[in-house]
Amino acid sequence: MGVAEWFNSFCTNLQVQDSSTISSRYKTITRRLNTDFWNTTSDLSHSLYVGSYGRNTAIKGFSDLDMVFELPSALYHQYNAYNWNGPSALLQAVRTSLQKTYSSSDVGGDGQVVVINFQDGITFEIMPAFVNQAKTYTYPDSNKGGSWKTTNPRAEIKAIKERNMNCSGNLISLCRMTRAWRGKWEVPIGGLLIDTLAYQFIKNYEFRYKSYFYYDYMCRDFFKWMADQDKEQIFWRAPGSEQYVYGKGLFQYKAKQCHKIALDAIKYETSIPKMEWFAKQEWRSIFGTAFPD
Repeated sequence: MGVAEWFNSFCTNLQVQDSSTISSRYKTITRRLNTDFWNTTSDLSHSLYVGSYGRNTAIKGFSDLDMVFELPSALYHQYNAYNWNGPSALLQAVRTSLQKTYSSSDVGGDGQVVVINFQDGITFEIMPAFVNQAKTYTYPDSNKGGSWKTTNPRAEIKAIKERNMNCSGNLISLCRMTRAWRGKWEVPIGGLLIDTLAYQFIKNYEFRYKSYFYYDYMCRDFFKWMADQDKEQIFWRAPGSEQYVYGKGLFQYKAKQCHKIALDAIKYETSIPKMEWFAKQEWRSIFGTAFPD
């Protein structure tokens, strides 16, 4: 096996494995909410995968699945007319609906979403929302007395998909590999920020069209690019939506450390004779056991 095979295997190992379980739960949730709010038993209408799963950048072992459920616009006017915290009341109505199906599960509210905690460790976070003319969403925020906010996940999904297609599928792979690094190194960085940084980096990257054979270079160069990000920067702009994506801490130092490790791995790969076992151990020290040994 060579570099291309290593990274091909690594990316395969990162793919989400329990998609049938996720789909079944997604449809059950959708059917329940459609029954109560739209008078239909459809298990697909009015719902959308968002977050990392919706952007197709989630990896095996992820714990939080985000989805939007679109509500009739009349409900916005109803709950907006409340004298106190209509957004909280709306979230409670959605929670009450879901408890009809998930009476034995932990169903709770979390500021902007209704959360269902399943026993296998996967959490569904359902954001009730209203569709605007621009195809953005208005959603409830129950914090600080309640308010309504706007988000545009469709634009983010579209932007990631289009750039991924224009980069021979390498953007999605980079986002997933970076999530493996985050988990191994406990990096303080959110999923949307990972996708945002990868999206920006790969736009003009010289090897953006190349195959798995160049993934060692791509990882090396992305770590260097992340390490060079301004440590004083507070937020970035998300792909498509241009919404603010705030940092959770300094990721630059750990990116710098892993850039050095990647340089060592590449030295082992290109030495004469090649020292492939040592190279793979360096990559595993960056990405964890999903990288083949």
